[in-house]
Order: sequence, then structure tokens, then C-alpha cells
Amino acid sequence: MAVSLPDGATVAIATAYGTAKAISAISNAAPGIATSAAHGLANGAFLELKSGWQKISERIFKAGDVATNALSLLGTDTTDVNRFPAGSSGGSMREILAWTQIPQILEFTTNGGDQQFANFSFLEEDYERQLPTVTAAQSIQIGIGDDPTLPGYQALKAAGEARAIRAIKITLPNGSVILYNGYVSFNETPTLTKGQVMQVRATISLQGRPVRYTAT
Repeated sequence: MAVSLPDGATVAIATAYGTAKAISAISNAAPGIATSAAHGLANGAFLELKSGWQKISERIFKAGDVATNALSLLGTDTTDVNRFPAGSSGGSMREILAWTQIPQILEFTTNGGDQQFANFSFLEEDYERQLPTVTAAQSIQIGIGDDPTLPGYQALKAAGEARAIRAIKITLPNGSVILYNGYVSFNETPTLTKGQVMQVRATISLQGRPVRYTAT
């Protein structure tokens, strides 16, 4: 058994992206290999992926095994041809060039992401069964000590005003990284509770599952 505290974790938002690079195909492999002519990414680069394979689309991955015209999407497993049919994987990727830390975080919570079910019962039965359908929409809520002069505050504000999808990166104290991708909304009105720190709130509405890389 192993448990840990989040104390010392940092959170950052992507604030600069490279030009989108076309992906002609992704292989059925673990990890999947993306073919992209002269993509220019280096090993360890983080990228936002858009693919005809919706199960890995709109997520943030790390590049590995980089060659001139190909790279591995570390953490993916696209070997199941029923879930990842050949010929429909094309899309694009864009490198994340810069991150801005979001300091003074007081709360970091998530909602949703739980499995949904369809209930049914046969005529002769007196009980219901369930079949899994989709997972519920997931979002992140971040409470931040109010200081509009901070670059992280300004980055969240700009993303919220643009109604933009942005990557969010958590770096845990042990070096593990969790990556999210979603629409940013930002409420600039601080809480006003006597005797408590004023805070503003950002919400990230995720467009795909999180991706986690353990420390090496």
C-alpha cells in the first residue's frame, strides 16, 4: 500500500502552442505511432492530439521514439482494431510550447467522470439489469487566492474570455504528471467571507479523459 499527500504539487495552464501538424495515420500498437511529415517535435514534448479515433482525440500526450516523420504517443494502446479501426486515425497534433503556473491554489476538486448505465428489465422479470453506456462529463474546479496581477490569473482570464480549450498540467511531488484538456471558464468575482482568504474560481470542462505519466 502506498499513499501520499498533494502538498507541493504545482498546476500550470498551456499558454503557447505550435502550428498544427497533419497526422496521416496512427498505427495499431502500444504505444501508437503517429506518422507526420517533418513534425519537428522532440522526445518528451507534450502535444494536443486530434484524431479520427475519438477515444484518444482531444487529449494531451507525450512524444517519444521521435523520428523525422513519426513519433510514439506515449501512454496509448491502440492495438484493438475493433476499437481503433485502421484507416480512420488521421488528424493533427500541435505541440505545447509554454506553460504558465497557476499559483496560490487553495482548492482543486473534480466532478463527474462516473460510469453511466442503461436500466432495463425483461417482461418476465421482477428486477432491473444495467448495461454500461458512457462516462459522465468531467470537470475540474480550482479555487485560487485572489491576485489579478499574477500571470496564472491572467492566463485563465484570457482563456475564459476566448472560450478556448487549454491543456492543464499537474506535477505531483513525486514527479508524476497528470494532463487534462478542456474549455476554461473563469469567475473573477472573489469570495467575501469574513476571516477567510478571498478566492476566485476557474472551471475546466474536459473534452477527453485525463492522461497520467508516472515518474521515471
